Amino acid sequence: MSDRPGLRERKKAKTRALIQKEALRLFREQGYAATTVEQVAEAAEVAPSTVFRYFATKEELVIVDQFPPFVAALDRVPPEAGPVRAVRLAMRAMIEGQTPQERADSLEREVLMFTVPELWAASVDNVTGVVGVLRERLAAREGRPADDPGIRNVTGAIIGVIVGVWAEWVRDRAMDAPARLDEALAHLEAGLPLPRP
Repeated sequence: MSDRPGLRERKKAKTRALIQKEALRLFREQGYAATTVEQVAEAAEVAPSTVFRYFATKEELVIVDQFPPFVAALDRVPPEAGPVRAVRLAMRAMIEGQTPQERADSLEREVLMFTVPELWAASVDNVTGVVGVLRERLAAREGRPADDPGIRNVTGAIIGVIVGVWAEWVRDRAMDAPARLDEALAHLEAGLPLPRP
């Protein structure tokens, strides 16, 4: 039996992707604040109510929940991998599964989230949720409770490294963010050594 989604699900996914693509284009061309949901709907050739069916708020047009694919990739990492290595391998697998356009769209979303105050506030809420889920997943992998201080510290260090690389990517858009992220997580995995210059 095929795992491929049915026609209805594929059409819904296509509509959602088109709405988001047009929203990102308009945000880039005329700015986030100046773009209305009605303009996004017109560009995507759908009704405003259709936009709201897929995205409850304007902010959600930018903030994409990429955590489910990451969690699926994390679950495929062998249990003997330590927490940082597991996250590194899962991030690598998730990024390798993206098309060049998906990576470009990801950068565009990151730029908006780091530079638009309304989106920054919404993304902080999103990150808080991600931290909680990641902490629970890593705790389960290690056979520890989620409130274990070691799990809290490892999760915080991983998130800090990821946010640091993403912030650098926003400032230097030519940067190879996947490679830099992999290097940064490898450094964390090695215990953050700082050799003397």
